[in-house]
Amino acid sequence: MTLTFAEAARTGLFTKFATFTGRARRSEYWWFSVVYVVGVIVVGGIAIALGQPIVWLAAIVVAVPMLAVSVRRFHDMGQSGWRILINLIPVIGTIIYLVGMTRRGDQGTNAYGPAV
Repeated sequence: MTLTFAEAARTGLFTKFATFTGRARRSEYWWFSVVYVVGVIVVGGIAIALGQPIVWLAAIVVAVPMLAVSVRRFHDMGQSGWRILINLIPVIGTIIYLVGMTRRGDQGTNAYGPAV
């Protein structure tokens, strides 16, 4: 099932804000990533315009659902959510992470639950 932009935003920000269990399809992950980037740009622009350091607060608030959807995305591929730590390796880790996020998830049920 493919999620739309609005459905992914609603799911990531409200329904599964801090849910680190279960699975997330590619569409949910990528659409929520768009929401995340746009949100950071908007809040950053407002913070610069106002001269206030609210970017850190906004980044922390939005980081939790981004981590949650990333972990669920790894689960969809049958991998541990701890694989998100690959991002700690400068440059190459991020490339490996992003390429991994483009992989198709497991069909049917895997160790992390049924396909969504």
